[in-house]
Amino acid sequence: MTLQESSSRPVGTEEFDRFFAECRYTAFRLETLQVYDVGYEEEAFRRFLADGEVITTDSHEEWARTVGSGRHFRRVHVVHEPLTDYLRFECVWAYRSNVKAGEDVNILPVGEGSWPEGIPRSDYWLFDSHRLVRMNYTPEGTMLTPELVFDPEEVVRANAIRDRALHQAVPFTEYQGRFDTDMRPL
Repeated sequence: MTLQESSSRPVGTEEFDRFFAECRYTAFRLETLQVYDVGYEEEAFRRFLADGEVITTDSHEEWARTVGSGRHFRRVHVVHEPLTDYLRFECVWAYRSNVKAGEDVNILPVGEGSWPEGIPRSDYWLFDSHRLVRMNYTPEGTMLTPELVFDPEEVVRANAIRDRALHQAVPFTEYQGRFDTDMRPL
């Protein structure tokens, strides 16, 4: 067993959901992929591409309840420009409603072929600055399995990355001002 294997373990859906319920103060999400293959978004994504329609789903309402629970939810998404169709959809379909619900959504834009210094190309959730969940995806954006990380050095590093990403990012409300309603550049 390698050090990395012994310092983390897979997390099931129920346990992962419990981390949101048990979170007392803050939750931070770093997103780095340009496409996520999430089953519950399929119909909404298809309709957005077909005619720009934005539909509300149960996941919107559930997330709004979570975010509106008195805790501070923050997110930074590193995005390549020009935006992929999926990122345009995510901004229109998810981020606008997330911000309305109270989530602090931030965007760290980069040009194709570049990446922000000190920010890894991997996703994670950090709950209350001490519970780190590494989000593992295929290159196509399909979730493999989240992993609970026990290594204190990785947890400290995730906090530093969070702070660096937030410092470099711009609030979504400011970022979207550069685009039309469908997130196409003005």
